[in-house]
Amino acid sequence: MLYLWIFLLILGLVLLVKGADWFVGGSSGIAQKCKIPPLVIGLTVVAFGTSAPELAVSVTSAIQHSTDIAVGNVVGSNIANIFLILGVSALIKKLPVQKESLKIDLPVLLGASALLIGLGLWGNSVQWWDGLILLAVFALYMTLTLVKAKKEIRAEKLKIAEAKANGTYIEEETEERKPPKTKVGAWFLRMQEKLWFCIVLAVVGLVMVVGGGTLFVDGAKYIARAAGVSERIIALTVVAIGTSLPELVTSVMAALKGETDIAVGNIIGSNLFNVLLILGTSSLFYPLAFSVQSNLVDALVAFGGALLLFVLSFFDKHRLGIPAGIIFLLSFIGYYVYLFLISA
Repeated sequence: MLYLWIFLLILGLVLLVKGADWFVGGSSGIAQKCKIPPLVIGLTVVAFGTSAPELAVSVTSAIQHSTDIAVGNVVGSNIANIFLILGVSALIKKLPVQKESLKIDLPVLLGASALLIGLGLWGNSVQWWDGLILLAVFALYMTLTLVKAKKEIRAEKLKIAEAKANGTYIEEETEERKPPKTKVGAWFLRMQEKLWFCIVLAVVGLVMVVGGGTLFVDGAKYIARAAGVSERIIALTVVAIGTSLPELVTSVMAALKGETDIAVGNIIGSNLFNVLLILGTSSLFYPLAFSVQSNLVDALVAFGGALLLFVLSFFDKHRLGIPAGIIFLLSFIGYYVYLFLISA
């Protein structure tokens, strides 16, 4: 029976990841057909899609009253994103930290992490009204991000127009999209040009995310009971790393290819989504218990990770290199040793 639940947990993770991919593809296609600007698509549909696995797992856990999984998934994912993903990526290639991230995104992440700790300690739970506060901060952050991005686009267009007027504009070469290698890939690409197919793809993707989330949570709960460990430990390890696998693979592949410009920014954005959107939404379905004896330590480690990232970003010309990667990975190992010791 245990092997069956392990299989179902892996199946749930596959459905989560692939479903999120289809949901993003279908939703982006619908948005494009409806003439929604690419900027809005990137800041909403795509950003939401990359957080869909964590959202599905935490909301499903909240509905099933498994609040340790709901909170542990988010906090554990944030810890894994910084310590594990950035740690491994920094060993492969130096990761530049954008000035905008230092000025806005990282301070907001630190504030959000501190806000979670404060709300959790106030009443030993994150209630629905606490969730509304988190969602309000998220909405404000997204609004400011959208406004800032629009200003940058207008400034870039003005710069190009002035360069064209002065005769100094040189159009950048765009990388040609490689045609699909298989007939199925070519068919899939053609079908994505049709609105009805994009709608079907988005709906099927959403169903896969919801179904995969349910299987993943049920599998994690059964394995926790069978192994004699708490749901919190399973959430902070198996569930957190499992839902962070897409970010891990993406960041490592980007580092190997040298495409590191937005690697750190993507991790910061993912962590912000986790705290503000996912926990905020999950608390609307059921109060999320926040224990001083357990959850506080995990939340403080997540806050410490964000603070460490902020501090290390000021060294080596705002780049995260091998020393930073080693510090991150040692911190990750140390935290997991702590989890192993308390669960033994």
